Amino acid sequence: MKPSNLHLYEEELANLQASDNLRRLPQALHRGREIETADGVMLNLSSNDYLGLAADAGLRSEFLRLLTPENLLFTSSSSRLLTGNFTVYEEVENLLADLFGAESALVFNSGYHMNTGILPAVSNARTLILADKLVHASLIDGIRLSAARCVRFRHQDYAQLEILLRKHHAEYERIIIVTESVFSMDGDVADLARLVSLKHRYDNVMLYVDEAHGVGVRGRRGLGVAEEQGCVADIDFLCGTFGKALASVGGYVVCRRPLREYLVNRMRTLIFTTALPPVNLEWTKFILERLESLEERRERLARFSSQLRRALHGRGYDCPSQSHILPIMVGDSHEAVRRAEEMRRKGFYVLPVRPPTVPEGTSRLRLSLTAALTQEDIDRLIINL
Repeated sequence: MKPSNLHLYEEELANLQASDNLRRLPQALHRGREIETADGVMLNLSSNDYLGLAADAGLRSEFLRLLTPENLLFTSSSSRLLTGNFTVYEEVENLLADLFGAESALVFNSGYHMNTGILPAVSNARTLILADKLVHASLIDGIRLSAARCVRFRHQDYAQLEILLRKHHAEYERIIIVTESVFSMDGDVADLARLVSLKHRYDNVMLYVDEAHGVGVRGRRGLGVAEEQGCVADIDFLCGTFGKALASVGGYVVCRRPLREYLVNRMRTLIFTTALPPVNLEWTKFILERLESLEERRERLARFSSQLRRALHGRGYDCPSQSHILPIMVGDSHEAVRRAEEMRRKGFYVLPVRPPTVPEGTSRLRLSLTAALTQEDIDRLIINL
């Protein structure tokens, strides 16, 4: 017998189906830069493997040769505050601090843990969070879990942000500005240097930047948009993930040492979870040690992105992207699904992005480029847009 309220969930699922917003877990096999589904083998244009490292079989083979029975550990069996703080965690954190020229770093199980854990830990009822309107859902969830008041300013409207800072700076113990560096749905890039300038006008303002889609692909050494814009040292919480361009798993924050120690003592998503398996941290360290040498991949990705952006503009699309993430704005969810199906028939694995991921009326196709693509792939894609 069904639970009496099960029909409520069934009705909501039916509504999602009717509006073309129902999601299902896809079944697929990964084959390098291609992906195989029931529709056939297609060029993968929906991956976050921006540098093509996850698709690099040679890189994996090199790493496997370095493993020993001592470091091939598939579980930490504990939180880091109990017995799960293996040496490789501290090696990765020290490496991150050295790369960024920072006092310290802290690793987390995921970018979601990072964003839902830091803001509640470092804010209270005397905190105001000023967040860009288009920050990721994980940041929104972190804000909701905090005791802070939040005002979301119009996307990249720094004039409005300046007004809010001027109006409220004296009312709160601290104000935290929250932004992404490369925005995950539009592909546009924040002016971090301007945000740093605004921050420095007030002694109680801090800056939180999520480089999830910037680290690895931006900056001379791949350290992200903050490196590119020369403001690494001016960001209080410089965050990123290992699970996209760096082809691993987990998240991190680069920060001053007192902030790191405070998070170790107050961040619930760090304290109350089993730590990542040490073998994952070994792979992360392996990638980080090679990050600076991947400049050719970053340049190739930037070149492909510029070519595709010009092609989209030439076909009349209003593409706001300044990065390797290029949205094709459609608007209606039904039309976005239809266009994605058409692209898959042409051999391109492209997915529609629909509400609630994006606001109603802004459904789109999201083209996510990687350095594993070839010039021939880009040429064929442009012809079939």
